[in-house]
Amino acid sequence: MYELLRGLSVLEASSFVASPSAGLYCAQMGAEVIRVDQIGGGPDFHRWPVTESNDSLYWENLNRAKKSVALDLGRPEGRELLQALARSTGQLITNFPAEGFLGHDRLAAGRPDLVTVRVMGWPDGSPALDYTVNNAVGYPMMTGPGPEPVNHVLPAWDLLTGAYAAFALLSALRRRDATGQGCEVRVPLSDVAIGTVANLGGVAEMLYARTDRPRLGNVVYGLFGRDFVTADGVRTMVVVVTPRQWANLVAALGVGDAVVRLEAERGVCFAEDDGLRFAHRDALFPLFNAAIAARTHAELVVAFDAGGIVHSAYRTMLEAVDDPIMVRDNPIFGQAHNPSGLVYPAAGAFASVSEMERAAPCPAPRNGQHSEEVLAERLQLDSSEIGRLIDAGIVGTSE
Repeated sequence: MYELLRGLSVLEASSFVASPSAGLYCAQMGAEVIRVDQIGGGPDFHRWPVTESNDSLYWENLNRAKKSVALDLGRPEGRELLQALARSTGQLITNFPAEGFLGHDRLAAGRPDLVTVRVMGWPDGSPALDYTVNNAVGYPMMTGPGPEPVNHVLPAWDLLTGAYAAFALLSALRRRDATGQGCEVRVPLSDVAIGTVANLGGVAEMLYARTDRPRLGNVVYGLFGRDFVTADGVRTMVVVVTPRQWANLVAALGVGDAVVRLEAERGVCFAEDDGLRFAHRDALFPLFNAAIAARTHAELVVAFDAGGIVHSAYRTMLEAVDDPIMVRDNPIFGQAHNPSGLVYPAAGAFASVSEMERAAPCPAPRNGQHSEEVLAERLQLDSSEIGRLIDAGIVGTSE
């Protein structure tokens, strides 16, 4: 946690991954993020993984450092309270429908300088999830041995969209500071996905070559990189991205003479061209397979680290979280009280800010934990009115 965004308040009305992660990133940098949910929790409130008590560890960690307001959004008065909170706060992150009661034009009629960042599936408002967008841009047809598509388990487009939405919010606020003008920024998952494909050269590549890439398994496209198995059965990934790394890898494995002979046979030089190393992988990989299979993983770690060679053994996620470098001794982690009651390291801001002390991660709220506080501060409702709303079931609390 850092205080870079101290003084900024953001209202978040969202669920699942992309929109909540945008709010999370703002909160981790010091913004006051007020998340509004249905009383009892929204559609992601019990999303797996869950504890035996059905507390969502997913929700608990995507909503750290936020405040929680619970409203009955199925009733007009609950929706009107959410609209009033959006206008009062002035900054809204949401993935609610663009034409619904949180439509920007409707809200801006009472707050012209409102900034709304709306996470969407498709630009026309059609629903989409990370996994369906990933199918649409073609990546599952590039992974695995084929012919069946292989989905990636990481919701990459959700996470990229959340980060881009946080960036878009701050960009729009900078413009408002300069001009006084509000706006709505729409960030569709599908545009983030296909735009990222374009930024990595994929759109140009497809239109130029008019053919899909070959399915390469664990081989890195365009580089010398793939998985190898050591003498003691450890599967490890080795990737070369610079001439120095290539030279050091060849030296560390003692395959220099064999590589020189191969270069002479094929009339090429691998020293400076990673594309040539990829193109001639049919001949290079057998050499490196044999050299790596002749040594233990421990021996290779010493040699590779000495040469600055990029490598990593495959391991399970359980093994990763038990690694002290990754978690226990990593300063992004700290202890926080968790609504689930479990004790485990909690992640704070991923970045390290020079000349600022890193604060401990904050807990996630309970559903409705801050309803009374926020309604009093943001809407100037007195205790009797808040009590009436609670008694009527329009406002929920954590008690």
